[in-house]
Amino acid sequence: MNDASLLNVLVTGATGNLGTAVISALEHNPRVGKIIGLARRTPDRRPPGKTSYAAVDIAAEDLLPFVTGVDVVIHLAWQFQPTRDPAATWDVNVLGALAVFDAASRAHVPSLVYASSVGAYAPGPKHAAVKEDWPTHGWPGAAYTREKSYLERALDTVELENPSMRVVRLRPGFVFQHAAATEQRRLFAGPFLPPQLVRPALIPFVPSMPGLTFQAVHADDVGDAFARAATTHVRGSFNIAADPPVTAQVLADILGARIIPLPIAPVRALITVLWKLRIIPTSPDLLDAVLRLPLMDTTRARSELGWAPRYTSAQALTELIRAVPGRADAPTPPLSA
Repeated sequence: MNDASLLNVLVTGATGNLGTAVISALEHNPRVGKIIGLARRTPDRRPPGKTSYAAVDIAAEDLLPFVTGVDVVIHLAWQFQPTRDPAATWDVNVLGALAVFDAASRAHVPSLVYASSVGAYAPGPKHAAVKEDWPTHGWPGAAYTREKSYLERALDTVELENPSMRVVRLRPGFVFQHAAATEQRRLFAGPFLPPQLVRPALIPFVPSMPGLTFQAVHADDVGDAFARAATTHVRGSFNIAADPPVTAQVLADILGARIIPLPIAPVRALITVLWKLRIIPTSPDLLDAVLRLPLMDTTRARSELGWAPRYTSAQALTELIRAVPGRADAPTPPLSA
């Protein structure tokens, strides 16, 4: 393959949990010639390879110079915190994404690949898996699901106004990897939970609550899915998740713990108290959303993308749990300890 046929790919959110995995997959893809990674905070050292980085605030800066001349834009950038200030996350996540979509449209970028989420889906069943045509109305009570749902509608408009643009939406479940252990502990458990306590031997039980079943996938497998979406001719939406769905039994098997049935109300009340006292950063609204997430059918990703996960959901979650006590991280600002 000559250089003229290689793809130039721009990735926003290039240094986070998803971004590092996507960059790695693109680096190993023979169809990709050049990668531009945008992030608010870039690595201190540029690693060898196809990737160059630029420090950019997508919600505040002119993105047209960066997207002009690229073949594919992959939009991953997302800010989970602060959940106490939904206006701040809206500015970054929604207004930032709209800026990326607008720049890609003005530059006539041929392909736009967007990281949506299982969180974009309307509440759905836990006993059967939904396909990509399940409504993407989200759960209105949580900022994360509201924002993901809003951007699905925004992309509908992008597609209508840019019929020649190939738009792909990947909707992963919860994404785990070894290198994201420190970041995810920081984002969802906060600074007051000593990482040394997150050990299977020190967790005697897991709660079993109605609706507490979700899907997970390893970051490397998500990276592979994005690389495939960027370098093939597929369009539309794809569910990305590994088997089996994570239940209380799966968690108990990973941790070697007992299962204790618990009603939702007292668990939510405890999370609310801890959140209001600023002991944890995770809003109780996120629990509400998780309990309502549907299970996703991944048949389309397997058949049209040729994608299949190399890790089970249990393996991905186990890797994360085992990495927390050692403060596992990666040499990028979002993941670094």
